[in-house]
Amino acid sequence: MEEQLTEAIFAAGKRLKRQITLMEVCGTHTMSIFRHGIKSILPENIQLISGPGCPVCVTPPQYIDQAIQLTKNEEVIICSFGDMLRVPGIEGTLENTRMYGADIRIVYSPLDSIKIAKDNPGKMVVFLAVGFETTSPVVGLCMKQAEDEGLGNFLILPGLKQLFPALKSLFSAGEVKVDGLICPGHVTSVTGQAPYGFIPEMYGIPCVIAGFELTDILMSIYMLILQVAEGRACVENAYKKAGTEAGNARALKVIDRMFQKVDDSWRGLGIIPQSGLEPSEDYEQRNARTYYKLERPVWTGDGACSCGDVIKGLKTPLECPLFRNVCTPQSPIGACMVSSEGSCAAYYKYNKCVYT
Repeated sequence: MEEQLTEAIFAAGKRLKRQITLMEVCGTHTMSIFRHGIKSILPENIQLISGPGCPVCVTPPQYIDQAIQLTKNEEVIICSFGDMLRVPGIEGTLENTRMYGADIRIVYSPLDSIKIAKDNPGKMVVFLAVGFETTSPVVGLCMKQAEDEGLGNFLILPGLKQLFPALKSLFSAGEVKVDGLICPGHVTSVTGQAPYGFIPEMYGIPCVIAGFELTDILMSIYMLILQVAEGRACVENAYKKAGTEAGNARALKVIDRMFQKVDDSWRGLGIIPQSGLEPSEDYEQRNARTYYKLERPVWTGDGACSCGDVIKGLKTPLECPLFRNVCTPQSPIGACMVSSEGSCAAYYKYNKCVYT
C-alpha cells in the first residue's frame, strides 16, 4: 500500500509543475514523518514544514516561571506531564527546581492528580494543565470530580489552548505561505471536521484530516496534492475511524460547561484572542492563577532561540544558530527541543533523514 501511494504521489506531483509546501499541524505528525523518513521519499517539489501543533512548544516560558513560583509555597504539590519538567522558563526549569527539594510529581493522566490530592489532604495539589482539545475534556472532568467529592485542595494552572484560533492567527498574519494542511485526527475526533471550514473558505488552503501511521500520512499528502493540482480547496477526511463531521458531543459539552475562552499568549504567535481556556465562573475556585493571584503569562520573545519562528513554519531547526551547537536534547534551550513532539527534537533524533 505504501509503495502504491508513493508512486501515486510522484505521479500527482508531476502534474503540479511547481514547488508546493504542506504543513503538518500536529507535533505527533512531525515525529511520524521523521520516524518513517517520509521527507526522503517525496518528490523534490513537495516540501513539508511543521506548524504550531505541539502544546508544550507553544506554552510561553513565563508559564514555567509561574509554576516554579508556586513551588515556593511549602503547601503546594505540582503535578505535571513529564515533558514539561525540562522546558526552560526564564528562571530555570521544573526539573532543576525539583532537584532542590520542590515537591513536583510526574503524572500520566490528570486523574492521577486527583488521587494525589486525596492522599495529601494537608497540601494544595496544582496540576499543570497544558494541552489542546484532546486534553481539555479530561481536565474538565477532573475539576468536576474534585468539586463533586469536595476536594478543596485540587487546582489547575491553566495552559489549555485551542488550535483553530492559532491557525487563524497564523494565516491572517500572512507570514507563512502553505499550499495545504495535514490536520490532526485526534483533535478532530473531539472537535469534528466543521471547525476547519474557515481555512479553505478564507485562505484557499486545502485541508486533509490524517491519522498518524505511514499509510495515513502518505494518503493525506496524496489527497492534498490532488486538491492543489485540481484547483480545489476543501476539507477532506482520510481518517474516518476517528474524525467525524460532528466530533465528540460529550467532550465538547464538557469543554463548554467547565471552561471559558480567554485571550491567551502563545510562544511564537503572541496573544491570540479567545484561544485559551480557563475554568468557567462556576469552577473559578479551581483556578490556581486566581487562588494565588497570578497574572496571565505573556510571551516576550526567545532571544537567540528560533523556537517561535520554527513553530510558525518560518524556519526549520537547521536555520537556528543554536541547533546542535548549544541546543541539544541533553541541554535544551527551547521547548521545541524538549518536547517529544517538538520539531527540533525530531530533526535532532532523526538527523539521518535531514543531513543525508
